[in-house]
Amino acid sequence: MTRYLFVSLPLTGHVHPLAAVSAELVRRGHEVLWAGSESFLRPVLGPGAAIAPIPLRAHRGQADRGMAAAKSRWDGYIVPHAKVTLPGIERAVAAFRPDVMAVDQHAVAGAIAAHRAGLPWASMAPTTMELTRPYRALPKVEAWIHERMAMMWTAAGMPGQPPHDLRFSPHLLIAFTGSALTGPLEWPDNAVLVGPALAPRPADTSFPWDWLDPARRHVLVTVGTLSMDLAGEFYARVVEALRPLRDSVQAIVVAPDGAIPEPPARDILVRSRVPVLELMPRLDAVVTHGGLNTVCEALAHGVPLVVAPIKGDQPINAAQVVAAGAGRRVRFASVRPKPLREDLLAVLDDPSYRGAAHRIRESFAAAGGAAAAARHLEGMG
Repeated sequence: MTRYLFVSLPLTGHVHPLAAVSAELVRRGHEVLWAGSESFLRPVLGPGAAIAPIPLRAHRGQADRGMAAAKSRWDGYIVPHAKVTLPGIERAVAAFRPDVMAVDQHAVAGAIAAHRAGLPWASMAPTTMELTRPYRALPKVEAWIHERMAMMWTAAGMPGQPPHDLRFSPHLLIAFTGSALTGPLEWPDNAVLVGPALAPRPADTSFPWDWLDPARRHVLVTVGTLSMDLAGEFYARVVEALRPLRDSVQAIVVAPDGAIPEPPARDILVRSRVPVLELMPRLDAVVTHGGLNTVCEALAHGVPLVVAPIKGDQPINAAQVVAAGAGRRVRFASVRPKPLREDLLAVLDDPSYRGAAHRIRESFAAAGGAAAAARHLEGMG
């Protein structure tokens, strides 16, 4: 039996793939502990997960876009998260005495804690943000990010400079995507692409399954947790785009209460949370911001996409979906209802999009998902 300590940012799209891997490790007889916010992790991981609770403070929101989003992601979220969580992570290391740590690429405190304890650790990449070096053409931006990591290293009392980029473990990098989606990319030598890691999630007993009309096609609309505050106008345009399709399409929209005033109850279901994996086999298309978690969950079920990227790795993911032939890309801020409807109908009606999604699904299945990730982690124990 090997002991694994998991550390992630408290973001649903980051935790879900790691949770699938941790559940697989437990199934194989290993011991797993999560270090993080009990209030956030418990609903995602379920009642049986072992959690070393770490209190979190609210950090700056993520409403910025463009280059401002990179700055706010680091100064408003990643850096303060590392500062606040490092003491708790190190207490968990001391008490649990893990053999291996599995660390979200952006949970930099986990990497620092692993270095201090001399533990082997794996970088877990639930986004494509860093895998493709999006700022390689902007060396000043890359240098600024490295300065932030050096600052966190020094603030933690570590000597000298970080021995390497703290987002990339020298031992193992696990990426939750696949080459059928990414196309040819330059990967670190220790990188493995396992495809999406999926596992059953805590049941949502309140979802109204009888609302789904079997005579109509079904579309999921989601912009991710961090972007909901940007999406008011986008939701309105989605509703207008769907209105002429009411006889043939139903939409499930993931949005805060009140985000869509008086939605047509028979045609659009608005909920703050939905059982995504249970819905996927019933869906005909997904309209999304392009977060890697949502993109890969859809493609793992052979569901094509309309992608409206906002920031971060989302434009990268959107470009990959289009290049693979599994969907279309629209402009989040400016797409109008009519062209949005036309793109959605193209994805629904043209079988080539679903065919491409099915090819990626087969590639993902061959990559191994959570089981493959667990095997690679076992190789570190």
